[in-house]
Amino acid sequence: MRILVIGSGGREHALLNGLKGNELFVAPGNAGMADLAEVHPVEVGSPDSVVALARDLDVELVVIGPEVPLVAGAADALRDAGIHVFGPSKAGAQLEGSKAFAKDVMAAAGVRTASATSVTELSEIDAALDEYGPNYVVKDDGLAGGKGVVVTQDRAEAEAHARAVIEAGNPVLLESFLEGPEVSLFCLVDGETVVPLLPAQDHKRAHDNDAGPNTGGMGAYTPLPWLPEGGVQRIVDEIAVPVAREMVKRGTPYQGVLYVGAAWGPEGPSVVEFNARFGDPETQPVLSLLKTPLADVLYAAATGTLAECAPLEWEDGFAATVVLAAENYPAAPRTGDAIIGDNLTDPAKILHAGTALNDGTLVSAGGRVLNAMGKGATLEEAVANAYAEIEKVSLQGSFYRTDIARKAIEGVIRVEG
Repeated sequence: MRILVIGSGGREHALLNGLKGNELFVAPGNAGMADLAEVHPVEVGSPDSVVALARDLDVELVVIGPEVPLVAGAADALRDAGIHVFGPSKAGAQLEGSKAFAKDVMAAAGVRTASATSVTELSEIDAALDEYGPNYVVKDDGLAGGKGVVVTQDRAEAEAHARAVIEAGNPVLLESFLEGPEVSLFCLVDGETVVPLLPAQDHKRAHDNDAGPNTGGMGAYTPLPWLPEGGVQRIVDEIAVPVAREMVKRGTPYQGVLYVGAAWGPEGPSVVEFNARFGDPETQPVLSLLKTPLADVLYAAATGTLAECAPLEWEDGFAATVVLAAENYPAAPRTGDAIIGDNLTDPAKILHAGTALNDGTLVSAGGRVLNAMGKGATLEEAVANAYAEIEKVSLQGSFYRTDIARKAIEGVIRVEG
């Protein structure tokens, strides 16, 4: 199958690796992808540009990785042009693009989530903060690349983030704090058909022990040894299916992957957020364990035949990824430095995110630079293998968390079924 993947990060490198065996194209891609796919330029935020490239390449399927083209309506434009696409419509992508919209859908569908207040004026911030706390959850009601959320007990920090969001032109959402560890569950959705992948857990904070600012994600692992038996099915039944049905009811059926970010509290799962695409970096370990041909299931979802697919097959064991970040990430990442390592061309060990070629030298070109990958019979083994790979890479000023999955390995995370 001729497949075009849109995007340039570690998620898209993982998608390409999972789609091996097909004729692959990627746009705009990065320096690590040329061995798997033919790399082309594209204006990611322009649906017309995406359609034109798909037509030029005569592809049978377009897989959209990042949120920006989805919210811009790229999937709609491709479908209007008669091109199969894995990714929701512009209306469906509002589940990520507008947190207020997502709250409205969840309310109609009876899905458990945090209570929230939308604030659009600077003068309203103090009163809204009075309503919430002592754990303040302050969200940018727009696209923020996974970094638009501040969770803090510091009221001044919460107020500063709220002011920054409003001054940047977006509404701000203040939410009640949800107790419990977070679960990331990707659900393939085709109308009312929902097929879950393996559950994963991300690590959002920049530094060990969940210190430092929020990032796009510093590492992830799958599956979750602490998730109660039947936990995935509860998330499907209590969250994904009701939301899928509500979208159908509204005349905007969802088609693509729905990322459910849920906190597992005393009553079970409650929604923290939705994404309208595969999450990064959870995609990397999850797809590394998938035995079912990825192209088959993505094509089925894109063509309305997901219900006809056989159950997904998975490798036994665990997988993990650790993110190598550039100096000063996430505030002002340093770029342009040489990356050295003897494992940089093996996608089973290293997936590229923010990399580029400068006169033939591999250099950093983003905040999250590489994903080191590891698999094993136990979670501890998988994580150790990922760290063994990241230790082989040299990049001036770079850093990574040293505690990915540590709480799960040590049995610190405990939840009730």
